[in-house]
Amino acid sequence: MQPSLFWRTALAQALAVGVLFAALALTLPKSFFEDWGAIVGPLGWIAASLVTMRVLKLRLRRVAVASAVAGGLAALLGAVAAHAVSLPVAILAFAAICAARPERASAAAQARTPA
Repeated sequence: MQPSLFWRTALAQALAVGVLFAALALTLPKSFFEDWGAIVGPLGWIAASLVTMRVLKLRLRRVAVASAVAGGLAALLGAVAAHAVSLPVAILAFAAICAARPERASAAAQARTPA
C-alpha cells in the first residue's frame, strides 16, 4: 500500500462526500432523504468517487472497484449501524483499495513485453 496515496485519497473522498452532504442537507428537506435516500446516497458516493479520481488522477477501473466495494460495505454496515459508523469505514476502505499497489506482472508476461 502507498501510505501517502491512502491518506490523500481518504481526505479527498471525505471532503467530496462532506461537501455534497452539506449542500444536499442545506437545500433539501428531511423528507427527501426518507423518500429518495436509497437512490441519492449511492449516486452521491459515485459522484464523490469520480471527483476524487479526477483530483488525484487515479485510474477509472481502480476507482470503480473501490467505489463499488466500499459502497457495498457502507450499505451493509448502514443496515445495522448509523451513517456515523458506515461512512468513515467506507471512506477508509475506498482509500485502501485505491492506494493498493498494482499487481506485479509475472515473469512470463514481462518476457513477452518488448523493451
